[in-house]
Amino acid sequence: MRLDGDTVLITGAASGIGRATALRCAEEGAHVVVTDVREGTGEEAVDEITGAGGSAEFRSLDVSDEERFREVVEAVEDDRGLDVLVNNAGVGSPPRLLEDTDPDIRDFIIETNALGVWNGCWAALPALKDDGGAIVNVASVAGVTGAPRIATYSLTKGAVVNFTRSVAAEAGRDDVRVNAVCPGFTETGMLDGYLSGSDDPESAREKLVADYPLGRLAEPEEIADGVVFLASDEASFVTGHALVVDGGYSCY
Repeated sequence: MRLDGDTVLITGAASGIGRATALRCAEEGAHVVVTDVREGTGEEAVDEITGAGGSAEFRSLDVSDEERFREVVEAVEDDRGLDVLVNNAGVGSPPRLLEDTDPDIRDFIIETNALGVWNGCWAALPALKDDGGAIVNVASVAGVTGAPRIATYSLTKGAVVNFTRSVAAEAGRDDVRVNAVCPGFTETGMLDGYLSGSDDPESAREKLVADYPLGRLAEPEEIADGVVFLASDEASFVTGHALVVDGGYSCY
């Protein structure tokens, strides 16, 4: 098992890519610290992991609260040590032109997607530097290629990609690897929210799928596989990398 005996803290792990990642990490032998702002669904994720014979616990966490992030990391470090942080928590919004974006929505997206990742790395690096470890940040193909009508989301995910490189350069001599996964559109609740902003969500979905050479969108488990790879020793000489998992979308 690729993460046997490791403790992996995952943000936004109650649903979507985060939940799929939590399940995969547990299957690979990790003790998973499921964190999310949604306590009920977070605890359900823990029940699913433990029901399948895995090891997990839940801790409430709003990633935009840097002090709470530090408290959670320190508690996990004191209890059993920390080996891997997965900064997955993120938000999106229905597509809209930049000039139609409300500044309050802008700030919410930035605080969660960009500052949330900053807060996680800031909180976890002291613990990870003690014994070495890995950070995997969940960015997006939109942070690599850019995309119309999701400018603020693209801004934050582009920031995550470059931030990942910077932290990797800082932390490498302390045996801490830092990488990012950049998913394409994935079958999650966030995708449903994105499509809901269209006049015809089903037609909008068909247009999205047509842009993917593989002819479909990703399943959360396929993104989770990329996260597990970067978190494991199989990626022991990989750091500062943005792994695009997008079904070929960025080929065009």
